Amino acid sequence: MKIIVLGSGVIGTTSAYYLAKAGHEVTVIDRQPEAGLETSFANAGEVSPGYAAPWAGPGVPMKAVKWLLMQHSPLVVRPALDPQMWRWMFQMLANCNQKSYETNKGRMVRLAEYSRDCLVQLRLDTGIAYDERSQGTLQLFRTQKQLDGAAADTAVLERYQVLYSVLDPKGCEAAEPALANVRGKFVGGLQLPGDETGDCFKFTQRLAKMAEGLGVTFRQGVDIVRLVVNGDRIAGVVTSKGELKADAFVLALGSYSPLLLRQVGIRIPVYPVKGYSITIPIVDAKGAPESTVMDETFKVAITRLGERIRVGGTAEIAGYDLSLRQARRDTLEHSVNDLFPMAGDTSKAEFWCGLRPMTPDGTPVMGPTPFSNLFLNTGHGTLGWTMACGSGRVLADLVSGRQPEIGLEGLFMDRYGRSNKPIFVPQGATVGGQAPVVPSAA
Repeated sequence: MKIIVLGSGVIGTTSAYYLAKAGHEVTVIDRQPEAGLETSFANAGEVSPGYAAPWAGPGVPMKAVKWLLMQHSPLVVRPALDPQMWRWMFQMLANCNQKSYETNKGRMVRLAEYSRDCLVQLRLDTGIAYDERSQGTLQLFRTQKQLDGAAADTAVLERYQVLYSVLDPKGCEAAEPALANVRGKFVGGLQLPGDETGDCFKFTQRLAKMAEGLGVTFRQGVDIVRLVVNGDRIAGVVTSKGELKADAFVLALGSYSPLLLRQVGIRIPVYPVKGYSITIPIVDAKGAPESTVMDETFKVAITRLGERIRVGGTAEIAGYDLSLRQARRDTLEHSVNDLFPMAGDTSKAEFWCGLRPMTPDGTPVMGPTPFSNLFLNTGHGTLGWTMACGSGRVLADLVSGRQPEIGLEGLFMDRYGRSNKPIFVPQGATVGGQAPVVPSAA
């Protein structure tokens, strides 16, 4: 089939790669001059299936109030007269209970674990390099309350057979030796040895070149204007370079996906949540992290990427605003300097922000839509890099009429109820690896 992928971030690029591997003729369209220049450009660098969890959980509303009062707050809300913002926040609050948290985390871990396996296989198949390390993630707890609260997460990890270790301070220092320099600032940690790290931008750029080698055409610097509807199908996409036609379309536009979908009557609860990062040159390798340390207090990830340290965090709900705010940089610098004071030179840090496409339940929105030839791959939030390869592989299988290797329960847009027309599920696909799904009539 001839397939057009809208978006060349890590999700769009992995989708294009796996579609090409499946034998399709693929064209990627993106407004940026190169692949991976928006949210994929300078994220925290974690490939963390073990850390896959929804932001909405028991106790989060009370925590959010406390966070908003902190000097170095992990959460910032800039209220606006935007009904989408308020609708998304109310939907997120509705997921802040134990039952929803366990359901949503289970869905996310299932996809994230599969994605990590796909990334490992891709690395073996292609030799792709992107400053990768396979030394796990350490979630660092500064208080006993945080450490005690990890029990809910470990229960889900056990259910999905994800390896983990609960560590005392000495165990944390054994995993990350540089933490011995700040002994007394933490009480323990949760180590996830199956997690990895790597530069998402390098990966996306290099995979795009490999995709081109498989015949994928990247049309960069092309604005996407609207989708053309013909009955229950998408007939084409109007761009700044004219209308393009294909047999199927994959929407992977991250936070901008719902804006295009609204034009054709589809509503999905994906909303931008801004994240920030700084990238610091290492000046003392022995004082730097070996892999990723997640500072649980400030919700900041500190990741080793070759000779650099990537520090990422903050959830800023401010619509599509991309301004860089000094207060957010101060938080990132505070976390890394507090835990790794000798590691890098923050005065030389590169400061960046990007819009994470968040769903209120944390799980991305993938697969079929009310149009029989339009497929979604969006809403991955903070875990786009973690879930990219698995999402691309699942998407390619669905478009190709093959049964994906993992269960599909809870991944489709119809989990949000009846606000949209029924979806067209590809013939032969099964949800949860069991009952077949009959294609819906739009």
